[in-house]
Amino acid sequence: MVKQLLRAVLAAPVIAGALAGCAPYVKSDANTALISNVRCNTYAWAGSFHGNSPLRSTVANPVNESRLRAAITAHLRPGALQAAPGNVDCLIGYGIGSRYVVDDVYPYGGWGYPYYGWGWPGPYGYREGIIAVDLYDARTGQPLWHASVDQDLSGLSGAEAEKRIGEAVAAIFAKYPYRG
Repeated sequence: MVKQLLRAVLAAPVIAGALAGCAPYVKSDANTALISNVRCNTYAWAGSFHGNSPLRSTVANPVNESRLRAAITAHLRPGALQAAPGNVDCLIGYGIGSRYVVDDVYPYGGWGYPYYGWGWPGPYGYREGIIAVDLYDARTGQPLWHASVDQDLSGLSGAEAEKRIGEAVAAIFAKYPYRG
């Protein structure tokens, strides 16, 4: 019995560390000078990528954009932060999309002649994806908060895309400045 308890106690940090490694890494930044002075009780969307928006070409999938808006809405403290038309406290912006990136070094790891260390000569191309959420003071237009995760959704649709978007938004809102 004691041996089993000891095993469980020792295994818990290892399991927790492994599970934490699966969560998306969130980059977050807040306008600390302004955020304590602005109360977000009502919000409206800052915009969308529908129609003839010049940003339309960066959106990976318009259905995923709708999924992202739904996931954001679900995380905006239901009951405390209400969508409202007209005069609102805050604006919610978002980004979802991907682009093709070329790095100058291929990510090769290992040691051995003639390559000592990381890197392979020549360019390396890959698809980079992002999901981001922004919060603005509606009165001044000043940014209050930005958070993003690297999440490539290229080629994903349906339940898998919805799952990845949901995980990304949940991780982003773990850094949301107006918790409580």
